Parts: sequence; C-alpha cells; structure tokens
Amino acid sequence: MVLAGTHDPYLVGLSILIACFASYTALDLSGHVPSAHGLARHIWLLAAAITMGGGIWSMHFVAMLAFIMPTPMLYDIGLTAVSLVLAIFVTGGGFYVIGRQSASPFRFVLSGIFMGLGIAAMHYTGMAAMRGHAELSYNPIIVALSLIIAIGASTVALWLAFRTTDLVQRLVAAIVMGLAVSGMHYTAMRAAIFTAHGPVYGAQVTAGLDQTNLALAVASITFIILAIASVTSLFERKRAEEALLQARAELSHVNRVTTMGQLIASIAHEINQPITAATTNANAGLLWLAAEPPDLDEVRDAFDRILKAGKQAGEVISQIRAFIKRVPSRKDDFEINEAIREVLALTHGELAKNGISLQTQLASGLPLVEGDRVQLQQVILNLTVNAVEAMVEVSEGSRDLLISTSFDARDVIVTVQDSGPGVKPEDLARLFDPFYTTKPTGMGMGLSICRSITEAHGGRLWATANIPQGASFHLSLPAHEATPS
Repeated sequence: MVLAGTHDPYLVGLSILIACFASYTALDLSGHVPSAHGLARHIWLLAAAITMGGGIWSMHFVAMLAFIMPTPMLYDIGLTAVSLVLAIFVTGGGFYVIGRQSASPFRFVLSGIFMGLGIAAMHYTGMAAMRGHAELSYNPIIVALSLIIAIGASTVALWLAFRTTDLVQRLVAAIVMGLAVSGMHYTAMRAAIFTAHGPVYGAQVTAGLDQTNLALAVASITFIILAIASVTSLFERKRAEEALLQARAELSHVNRVTTMGQLIASIAHEINQPITAATTNANAGLLWLAAEPPDLDEVRDAFDRILKAGKQAGEVISQIRAFIKRVPSRKDDFEINEAIREVLALTHGELAKNGISLQTQLASGLPLVEGDRVQLQQVILNLTVNAVEAMVEVSEGSRDLLISTSFDARDVIVTVQDSGPGVKPEDLARLFDPFYTTKPTGMGMGLSICRSITEAHGGRLWATANIPQGASFHLSLPAHEATPS
C-alpha cells in the first residue's frame, strides 16, 4: 500500500525562511573572499561553506520534519550527520573553485555541477536516514528533475555569491537562492514513494508535538548561528571600510609629498639652466675684462646675455607661481625662428666653452606659432643643453650641433641634432618618462616636462637616432597663420 504524506504549512514556510536567511548570510560572508589573502581567505571560505551548507541542511531537516506520514518515522543519527558534512563539503568546494581569480568558465560550470550533485547527495542521504514501517523508492523522472534543479540552483548560487555588491542585489539573490534550494528539496520529496507492507496504525493528520518542537529547536539554533555570522560580517565590513579610509588618507598624503617632490625637481631643473648661462657669461665677461687691452664689446655682450638669462629665470619663476595659482598660460603669436635665436644667445658661452660647432638651418617664410613663448623656449633650451651635455662625453671626433626648422603643411617642426653618443633603441620609448634618465647625474625631469609643455600646446615631441652616431629631437607645433619670419 502506497502511503500519502502531507506537509505542515507552517514548518514548510519556516524551512523556506531558513533557506533564504542562510543564502543571504552565505552571500555576505563570501563577499569577503575576493579581497582576502592567506589564512583570512580560508577562514572566510570556511565560514561561507558552513553557513551555506549548514543552512541547506537545516532547511532540509526542518522540511523533513514538516513531512507528515500516517506512520511514525525516526532518523538514523549517523546518516543524518553524514548529510550535514556532505552539505558543508560540497558548498565549500564550490565556493573555493569559483572564488579563485583564475577560475575559467569551464571550471565555473564544473563547480556548479559538483555542488548540485553534492546537495542532491545530501538530500538523498538524509532521506536514507529515515526509519519507519514503510519501504522507500523513487520516481526516476522526478529524481532527474530534482538533480537538474539542484545543479541549476548551485550554479546560480555560485554566480551570485561573487557578483553581488549592494544590499538590494544581495537580498534578491538570497530570495532566489532560498526558493531554488527549497524547490529542489520539495521536488525530490515529490519523487519519494513510501510503500507499507502491512496495516498502518496511529495515522497522523498533523505534526506531532515532539516533531514540531524539534523543528523549532533546529530552526532556532540555525537562526542564532546565522545571526552571529551576519554580525561578524558586519563588523568586518566596517573595519574594512575604516581601513580603506585610512589607506586613502595615507595615499593622499603620499601623493601630496610626491607632487611636492616633482615640483621641487621641476623648479630646480628649470631654474638651473638660466643660472648656469648667467654664470658662464659672467666668467666670460671677467676674462674679457682681464684681457690686455679689455674687450669692452665682448663684455657688453656678456652682460647682455646675463640680463637675458636673469629675465629668463624670472619668467620661469613667474610661470611656476601662475601654475600654483592656476593662472592660465599665455597665448601669443610669435616667430619660432626668433625664439630660437634668443635661446641660442643664452647658450653662446656654454657652446664656446665646450668647443661645440653650432650650425642653424632656419627655414624662411614659416607661419607663426601660437602659445606661451617662454614655455616653448624652455623646451628648446632644454633640448639644446641636453645635446651639449651629450657631446661633452665624446672625446674623439667633432662636436657638431645643428638646429633647423621646417614646415610640413600643417606643423612647424624644430629639430635639434647632435653628434653625441646617441640613444640606445631600448631607451627611446622611455626617454620622456618622469624620473627616467640615461645621465649619471640627471634627474629625469627635463624631457618629461618638455613633452608635457609640448602636448599642452597641441604638439608632439619625439626622438630618433642618427647614423652613424648622435641623436635628433623633433618638436612639432601646430601652425597658427602663414606669416613669413
């Protein structure tokens, strides 16, 4: 005789509530896994596995107690404990695989299958723990359906566990998971067939007092454990938020210090060039004064160059002050050839002191360039000084510096070419990176500043290697209007 069982609606509702609460807590706990490392990561994985696995098992056990048979049913303690271990083990395995950053879609699907089959094994192990005066069998079609639901629910659970962020998403995910897990259980129960081989005595129509009390006790213990886990997760989340705020404050401080360091390096680099030019010309003027007879024309030229260098330094300081105050840079139309001649006047003494032969090929009829004249002169001066410093290292052969200008229908191009040791191919891509330098005493700021200034004017700055030796730096600036120089 086939026995027909019924379900206590209150205990059914309690089992679904347990499944949803356990799902929410597990999602909350598993959210700590991706950001955790080492032992902490394993602890959060274990906590999520115990919460999810224990919650599923608790839901299953309460749902079994909600199932009312016309004959008394008992449960084997050993198999019931095995079903609990199975639930925790398979849930932890699923969380572990999907929580790894290197998990592929294939392993993601495999973990869902593994977890789903494990939950089904937990359920049917718990069913096998039932002891009563009836033989248990199953409808294979409904069993297959319960397996599909278990695998699907597990895959969704793992996907949601590591992809939910805000509270609303987590609540929706918990409800979906809770209903899916409960659906799997009650589908599997529908597949169970209880057959009695004799008369049934003491038919029951409602859950017995002991059965209800046991269900309430299991549910209470489960809710207490889940509540403790949720509070622990909340405190950890608050601690992580405070640590993040502290880290952001420290990072902000480091950024301020770094920015200040870069600014100081920039100021030192930009001011050093006109000061060096002024010092060189002052020494040259003293030499001309000490000559017999003194060459006053050369002295006047030296003083003139000193005044220009001082003016250049003052303008650099004014630019830095304007930059700090966020004053917009000046936009003037000027002739690039004239700006180059002014720069070369500042470097006259440096070129002569180092025995460098200067040649210029300044194209005529160039259009005007629009921008901050002083800033662009700083770029040309920096490229010129770099070329001089590179050629000083050459002990053999001539030291030739060529500065040329040209026009390519859209841009005015300035080229500074030297006969120094050149630039290695592996260094070309990094020459303009901040703090990267090929000079033993360099700071690595000059070319970085030059590129920033150039790009702010809508231009380009790049370097090429010369054959057989030396390097060329090319400055390209948008033409403003076609006015001959």
